[in-house]
Amino acid sequence: MRLIQTAMTAMILMAGTAGAQEYSFKFQSSDPAGNPNFEFQQGWAELVAEKSEGAIAIEILPVGSVVEYNETLDAVAAGILDGQICDSSYWAGKDPAFGLISNPVGAWSDPEQMIDFVENGGGKELMQELLGSYGLHFIGVSTPGLEAFVSRVPLDGVDDLKGVKMRAPEGPVANVFSAAGASPVNLPSSEVYTSLDKGVVDAADYSVFSVNQQQGLNGIAPHPVYPGFHSLPLVEVSMNKAKWDALPDEMKALLEETVKEFQQTQIKGNREADEAALAEAEADPNITVHNWSDEERAKFRKLGMAEWEKIASQSPMAQKVFDTLTAYMQEKGMLE
Repeated sequence: MRLIQTAMTAMILMAGTAGAQEYSFKFQSSDPAGNPNFEFQQGWAELVAEKSEGAIAIEILPVGSVVEYNETLDAVAAGILDGQICDSSYWAGKDPAFGLISNPVGAWSDPEQMIDFVENGGGKELMQELLGSYGLHFIGVSTPGLEAFVSRVPLDGVDDLKGVKMRAPEGPVANVFSAAGASPVNLPSSEVYTSLDKGVVDAADYSVFSVNQQQGLNGIAPHPVYPGFHSLPLVEVSMNKAKWDALPDEMKALLEETVKEFQQTQIKGNREADEAALAEAEADPNITVHNWSDEERAKFRKLGMAEWEKIASQSPMAQKVFDTLTAYMQEKGMLE
């Protein structure tokens, strides 16, 4: 009798748990465990659990847990994963429009500009159209922030880039720097420190200021440019469209609202980290931080636009992204 009662109690407890947790999803991140951005993403999952009172459970998996970083879109579409949190430029091989909307080189001077474009300037609709064609739904956007620029030599504007040998990934970023007169070379991130230290390169497109400072890059390349001027990645939060469509409207609204909170928490946290690192760097008499003027940023953006136009010619959706992006920037007085 006691065994039967124990079994019945266990069944009741299991039923209660199942009722409390109505939806369970696995999202894979493009960040490794322990990375500050991964921790912000885990914070989003905790916020969803709290605000849904346990009705939605989201497990955030670090990069490579189920599939490789550049395979999550297909895995989400196939239902192997429920969702993803990643840089949308990973899908540029499927449609160059992804690369253009995710990181138009030179476009943004702060995260708020990019977020406003996505949320109020037509970017959200473009992301829905792009991801929808692959069976995904775009929930919202975040970003790790505006990257700084690492340099061994003083850089106060576009003309100072001429002749500078620098690390940059192949593709649009390298192309724009080439147009500015720099000499980009493609190096893995693991070789950036030693290449700068030995003078193999004079500058590098690497990461945000706080990461550069933490890893000692500003110590060996003491002329960082901050705020940066070239790269601010769009990080999408998206999930399988059929699973999204099956959610009640109130659950959809909750996910959208919590992604917005996650976005603001991540931006604030990374900005505070950058500001603390900046204060540390400025206190070092051997480091000189360079802040480009609006005019110099506009010059670099103009070079970027020439590259955007090339990408726009590669697909109908890329052209649509270009038209929407430039119309937004024109309206905001960013292309004058």
